[in-house]
Amino acid sequence: MFSTDAALAGFETQRVIALRMLKLAAGGPAAEKEAQRMVSEKVIALTEAAAMLATGGSAHQVLRGYRSKIRANERRLTRRKR
Repeated sequence: MFSTDAALAGFETQRVIALRMLKLAAGGPAAEKEAQRMVSEKVIALTEAAAMLATGGSAHQVLRGYRSKIRANERRLTRRKR
C-alpha cells in the first residue's frame, strides 16, 4: 500500500540521514566521499524516477525504487569495517 510504503520510507530515510551525519561529522576523506555520493545519488535517483514516470510507471513504483536505495544506503553505512 502506498501510504505504508511512504511512512516506512520516512522512517528509513531518517535513519540514513543520522548515519550520514555521523560520517560527515567525523570528517576526513570518508566524509568527503560520502558528501559527493549523496549528491550524485540524488541526481541519479531523480533521473530514474522521471524516466519511470515518463514511460508509464506509477508513483508507487518510484517510491518502491527509492526505498530499495534507502535500504541499500543503510546497509552500507552500518557495515562493520574489517
